[in-house]
Amino acid sequence: MSETNALIAHIQQRVSLSAADVETILPYFSLKKYKKKQFVVQPDFVAKYRSYVVQGAFRAYVIGENGEEHTIQFGIEDWWISDYNSYVFQQPATMFVVALEDSLVLQIDHESERKLKAALPKYESFCLIMAERTAAFQQRRVIANLTQSTGERYALFMKQYPQVAQRIPQYALASYLGMTTQFLSRLRKKQAKS
Repeated sequence: MSETNALIAHIQQRVSLSAADVETILPYFSLKKYKKKQFVVQPDFVAKYRSYVVQGAFRAYVIGENGEEHTIQFGIEDWWISDYNSYVFQQPATMFVVALEDSLVLQIDHESERKLKAALPKYESFCLIMAERTAAFQQRRVIANLTQSTGERYALFMKQYPQVAQRIPQYALASYLGMTTQFLSRLRKKQAKS
């Protein structure tokens, strides 16, 4: 499947597109390669793009007052990644977004996306659906962080995203789940024995 076919299939899972709609969408996106450890977004710079991951893996994180890293989001194939607050409001980013592997994305910039939404209401509907799903996911994550133990959060993540857990560094997963790398290592050993 070509890079653009993956994107169109992704959109068509949420809204119906005609051949003409596809022809309207594609020119707005550009293909970009990122090397492992290359940054897509850095704090204090405006996030210019929303990136659809065709191939590879990404991590979005912030750095706390004491220098500790807090993973906010991962992005693998068929997911989107950016510093959304920066992208949507076109203000300086607060997060780092970095490639965890050599990666390939299709990107759309803020102004182009605004034009595409105006030209194709179906794309705007797609963006609304994705925004609603993201808001629901973030709410579930906040509730889990407030009500579940670290062990429960780990078990749930492993059940829902085993393909992500296999590809990301242990420190990144630990940071996402709100635990130390050492605690995650003990959890994994305990689970392997059972």
